Amino acid sequence: MGVKDAVVSRFLTLCRGRHIRLNELATRSGVTPSTVYSMVSDQRHDISMITVKKLCDGLDITLTEFFDSPEFEALEQEIQ
Repeated sequence: MGVKDAVVSRFLTLCRGRHIRLNELATRSGVTPSTVYSMVSDQRHDISMITVKKLCDGLDITLTEFFDSPEFEALEQEIQ
């Protein structure tokens, strides 16, 4: 799993656990729903840290709490 997929997986897991839909996450975070939906799209290959931070703010968690998760423990090498 690459970084982008790990980030998406983590956000989806957090949203499911809190019973939050992606539209609600966008609203809480002050970003457009299209930003969140494009993030989860397979067509998109990267996500900005500013977007990650805003989404974490919307979930009321720190970046440390976000990245302290099994998804990020065994990431693939990004340099190919």
